[in-house]
Amino acid sequence: MFYHGYDNYMKHAFPEDELKPLTCKPLGRDRLDPTHIAINDVLGNYSLSLVDSLTTLAVLASSSTEGRRNKALHHFQSGVAALVEQYGDGTDEPAGQGLRARGFDLDSKVQVFETVIRGVGGLLSAHQFAVGDLPITGYRPPKTKAGNGSNSVQWPNGFRYNGQLLRLAEDLGNRLLPAFHTDTGIPYPRVNLRHGIPFYAESPLHRDAENGMCHRIQQRNGELTETCSAGAGSLLLEFTTLSRLTGDPRFEQLSKRAFWSIWERKGPTGLVGAGIDAETGLWTSSYTGIGASIDSFYEYAAKAYVLFSAAPAATSFDTFPPTAISDAHGGSSQHFDDPESYHGVWKDAHAAINHHLRRGRMYIHPHYIQADLFTGAARAFWFDSLGAFFPGLLTLTGDIEEATEAHLLNTALWSRYSALPERWSTSSGSVESGLGWWGGRPEFIESTYHLYRATQDPWYLHVGEMVVRDIKRRCWTKCGWTGIQDVRTGERSDRMESYFLSETAKYLILLFEPDHPLNKLDASFVFNTEGHPLILPRVAHQQYRASTASAKGASNVASGGSSSQTCPPPPAHHPFSDSPVASRGDLYHAANLARLHFMPTHETLESPLIEYSADHPSVSISDVRSPSNYTYFPWTLPLELVPPNATCDKMTARPTFDITFPTHPHGVLTPGSLQRVLNGILVNSISGLRLGMIQDVKVDIGGIPSSAELYRVQAINNIAMGKDEKVFVAKDTAADAVNPLDPNFTRVRDMSMVDLVIDVTPEHMCSKLNTTSDLFDNSVTSTSSPDLVYSSPAHENVPHESSMMHAFNSLIEHVAALIHNDPQETTTGYLREYFPAITPTGAGAAPLPDVEDALGPDMSGSPRGGLVWHSIYVTDNNCNNRLPVSVPRDHQVLVIKRGGCSFGQKLQNIPTFPPSKNSLQLVIVVSYDDAEAGLPSGWLVRPLLEKHQLTPAGLSRHRPIPMVMVGGGDKTHDVFSRAVGLGLKRRYSIQAQGVPISNLIII
Repeated sequence: MFYHGYDNYMKHAFPEDELKPLTCKPLGRDRLDPTHIAINDVLGNYSLSLVDSLTTLAVLASSSTEGRRNKALHHFQSGVAALVEQYGDGTDEPAGQGLRARGFDLDSKVQVFETVIRGVGGLLSAHQFAVGDLPITGYRPPKTKAGNGSNSVQWPNGFRYNGQLLRLAEDLGNRLLPAFHTDTGIPYPRVNLRHGIPFYAESPLHRDAENGMCHRIQQRNGELTETCSAGAGSLLLEFTTLSRLTGDPRFEQLSKRAFWSIWERKGPTGLVGAGIDAETGLWTSSYTGIGASIDSFYEYAAKAYVLFSAAPAATSFDTFPPTAISDAHGGSSQHFDDPESYHGVWKDAHAAINHHLRRGRMYIHPHYIQADLFTGAARAFWFDSLGAFFPGLLTLTGDIEEATEAHLLNTALWSRYSALPERWSTSSGSVESGLGWWGGRPEFIESTYHLYRATQDPWYLHVGEMVVRDIKRRCWTKCGWTGIQDVRTGERSDRMESYFLSETAKYLILLFEPDHPLNKLDASFVFNTEGHPLILPRVAHQQYRASTASAKGASNVASGGSSSQTCPPPPAHHPFSDSPVASRGDLYHAANLARLHFMPTHETLESPLIEYSADHPSVSISDVRSPSNYTYFPWTLPLELVPPNATCDKMTARPTFDITFPTHPHGVLTPGSLQRVLNGILVNSISGLRLGMIQDVKVDIGGIPSSAELYRVQAINNIAMGKDEKVFVAKDTAADAVNPLDPNFTRVRDMSMVDLVIDVTPEHMCSKLNTTSDLFDNSVTSTSSPDLVYSSPAHENVPHESSMMHAFNSLIEHVAALIHNDPQETTTGYLREYFPAITPTGAGAAPLPDVEDALGPDMSGSPRGGLVWHSIYVTDNNCNNRLPVSVPRDHQVLVIKRGGCSFGQKLQNIPTFPPSKNSLQLVIVVSYDDAEAGLPSGWLVRPLLEKHQLTPAGLSRHRPIPMVMVGGGDKTHDVFSRAVGLGLKRRYSIQAQGVPISNLIII
């Protein structure tokens, strides 16, 4: 397969970039249409397919199919010689001038990302094979002294290799550096290999510190400054390897800065977006997912940890060469060089992906969706072929079960279409928006390879066989391999992408070569996202640099990374089957989601190989008939791998339903009826409202997941809700439309939690207690309610202001003041604070006073209405002495500290008093963190009053005193000492069919 493509490229297309296999002609840049970025971004006029193919030749040279002559090694060495002939040896000497250019001095405007992963990555990896850093079976490069004193390798074809590929990689890398001249640290998406970035007029590169802006070669012309997370953040592996091999730290430093510049701008969901502006650092698209424009950012976070752990950086990130760009972020950047930091990025990103993007088994079969970067709300339900890399990445990080589930769906889709369409919809079960092409992408084969290496399950070998047969049947031409323009019709495209030779063929070779030296290499090497293996040598090969280049910053540090994580063992084989995957109970769930049971069996064979096979006995009918297409799977598995009497698990159906409220005679649902707030949506009118419900919220009690699940509002009318977003409904609004007997929408008062609403004098408040959120940990509990922060109408998409403070989260209150840099004062000069309180249980517990609920903030965030109690007495733990008689008689609220004695003893030390509206109404106990040892931070256990309340004389108290408990310790106690007013605000929740709705808050 590889030779058929490579030989035809060298015959019909070299030294151009790619081959047109249908017409047997070369494919180069579109000079007539510079805006044709699908071609011009990738094809830089530097023999791209040869650069991309060298590492596959090196891999193939270790194949067991190679004879004594080793055809692949011969092609590898000849290919290097041909490349040097065209572009020179990378020096300033006469030998540095090639037939086409001196190095890559080409008038080609290319995409930085594609040029790094294909050009720089391909040259570096091929160099490492040439010098023995990466293994080739039987190849031991004998090193001899060249005339200039550097080491060289004499090859049988007469070519003397002395580091030409490395010098060419450095030349190409230097030509990309102008793109990094931005204020944000995010590189521009494109650069001209000869002229740099004259089309980015706002770049700091064009600034003159003394005279202002320099003369611009080209004025602002609408050049797009939008790049993507993958494009800007996936330069780490190649540029770090380049720095370590050349001693020039700029490549490593700038690529790391670009990575962290993207990550530091991640959304509230903990994910990165698809599009971002390199000049402003603002997201240009609110979509997020795991596929196109994002994929390799996460891939490089995980792989950077592997690669960097073997040889951490020797130079400080803050030490820049004089010509380098100043650090846009400032401050300490030690984490830029710490391999563990990249591991942490992957772990955090993976957790966010599973929380916001992954749909579990309750959706027929696990898969990933597209979501809103800021809210996590579902935005689209398509899967793209680039996302097929994710099972491979999960395998590399040890998440085998999740990887297996994701790969099953990809396999089902390949079985249906004999390829992976560029985009496929899980909701409609068809190709999305006509994007049905497959250009030979390798991601599915890459994941198949990694899963087989991790599990040794023969299932994946049969998947690989299916892929090979389908490619042969659908993509073969006499001049190479085509892409498929439409996987449904079989229409072919006249282009053989360079990655077909670089990645697709390479991973298939490694899949079927279990003893290949790369499969047994015990070293921290990684494949870049173009399939080029890279490794950081423990000692940099400075001898391969040009004699005129400096060696500053060379890294020769060798220290292993540390991690307590280990990969899981391969899954155990099930009885009567050699394939754990074939024995899975959910095997057919993926087939169901892919709608394979609707596809007919095709008996007619259609392939150009049928005619070709007449003159080539090596081509059999099995090469054109794929037993996998349009059938149930396991497709190509022999019967001995299929467990007899196997049964499938029942597919779980997640309970969903809609709640629709009637339209009031005078009520009209207007845009103002729904208001977007920072953490959800505020419902101002329930008339005509439709709530889409789903039961998928796991109950987490004290960090221990429960099997119970709660309902969640996943949509309001046509507005999708994120998993962490809340729906706020005013108590009065809900009361007008809710039928107390309606089982689908029942309002229930919380009998254990209540909010204390307090007016506090502002003196010294800011210095001692910045915000109420300082009082509690932001842990989410079953009794907590998030804050309500007003933002903009729900139908608008307004970015979050950076000046807003994310405060009042978790255990505070149902409604908090509008977030500002300073607390809001009431018209009376007081600050209003909110504290969650828990009521006691037991024989001595008394009901709370029957007072009117305190009001929440108004639409501007300011407090509304007065509070019922204004006489507050604050004391110590009230254990040793009886309070004065005047305290309960003349004060409405008593605040005491927890500890020192039982709750019952504290209440017993309160003298009896005649009841009146001015006498004691409520006792508040302030708890300290050490009193709740063993619980998650911020949690409280309901106080137990196991005996009836007693008077100081030991008699049963005729009128028990209501009591609540709050957390926060001394800070809370200090707030109460300044309190001038206090009220209660009861909590309500909504239940559907007896199950609580987790994200619907009654305020």
